[in-house]
Amino acid sequence: MTVDILFQWADGADQSLGLPSYETAGAAGADLRANLAQTVVLAPGQRVLIPTGLHMAIPQGFEVQIRPRSGLALKQGVSLVNSPGTIDSDYRGPVGVILINHGSDPVTINHGDRIAQMVVAPVVQATFTQADALSDTDRGGAGFGSTGVA
Repeated sequence: MTVDILFQWADGADQSLGLPSYETAGAAGADLRANLAQTVVLAPGQRVLIPTGLHMAIPQGFEVQIRPRSGLALKQGVSLVNSPGTIDSDYRGPVGVILINHGSDPVTINHGDRIAQMVVAPVVQATFTQADALSDTDRGGAGFGSTGVA
């Protein structure tokens, strides 16, 4: 299945970076690139909003999830503060990625670096109803770790 996502460049954005792209035929996530006026150095523990230079129009009934890139996470400790981040279908503002450095060394983010991936996903909205009682289950109210190890 394919879904059409429309993009528009922000004023002053470097359009030569191109639109998000899937790096392999089986990729679920399309890479987003940093669209920076100057290099950003992310200190350990620091978080920063990195612009992509993009605005997008997502069809109603879908969302775009912004997720970390596994290579950045493993090699440099870089992740997203709100992972996954959600871009709603009615949002038309600039798309930015909130990176955080969980590593012990500073990380340099350069213009054009692949910083995150976006996944297009269907959305189901619920109807919320107050109930006097909920149905019973074998688990009941048992919480964290209650199903055992392994």
